[in-house]
Amino acid sequence: MDAEFLIKTPIAHRGLHDETKPENSLPAFLAAMERGYAIETDVRFTKDKRLVVFHDDTLLRMTGDPRPVSECMDAELRSLALKSQNGAEIAHIPLFSELLQAVDGKVPLLVEIKSMPNVKGKEIAAALSDELKDYRGNYAVQSFDPFYVKAYKKICPEVPCGILGTAEKGVARGIRGYTVKHMPFNFLVKPDFLSYRKEDLPRGKVSRFKGLKLAWVVRSPEEENWSRNFVNNVIFEHFLPRIGMYD
Repeated sequence: MDAEFLIKTPIAHRGLHDETKPENSLPAFLAAMERGYAIETDVRFTKDKRLVVFHDDTLLRMTGDPRPVSECMDAELRSLALKSQNGAEIAHIPLFSELLQAVDGKVPLLVEIKSMPNVKGKEIAAALSDELKDYRGNYAVQSFDPFYVKAYKKICPEVPCGILGTAEKGVARGIRGYTVKHMPFNFLVKPDFLSYRKEDLPRGKVSRFKGLKLAWVVRSPEEENWSRNFVNNVIFEHFLPRIGMYD
């Protein structure tokens, strides 16, 4: 599968969202497509094991409902509206299949598998690969959970797969905190790329990595120019990077 987009095309973080278009919504994805950007998005399971496009563990920030996504059936989620930054409720929580239908291979996708308690790598990798088995567009998969990435690489070795990392304090504790900071399982997973938080660059382990490197989340031209001293491409929001300047 063509992985050139991981180098050449800036990647819109949760779509091209703004004060009127909520993150991870179909309007935000369509806006990114119209400008030719690749799209980064998040997937997780509902209670009935449907794959939905949603970042947070709970619905509170984006809908006002305090429940965890994992405790809601897909039908319950479809009755909720996503809130935009200006407070308007203009979009629903899309199924991953809806995103694939809307994008239809027109721009590349970078799919983050969210870490979920009691969900094994084999289970989520099988569900995601099944959704994507007939998809004809270019895509890559990433996760903070190295065993999700390893499981997906085993099923779909032709798909670029990467590890997410951050040294931000308080993101996770214990072994998970150590894992997202130091990425100790890279030798086992053999990721095709690393995706590391921009504020934590430069970082020795990222610099020594021989594959492709991404920075997230970049929010200005100045941040982009600085980040590209350490990485091949950026995951961005709140500004419009030029396309093609790094071909």
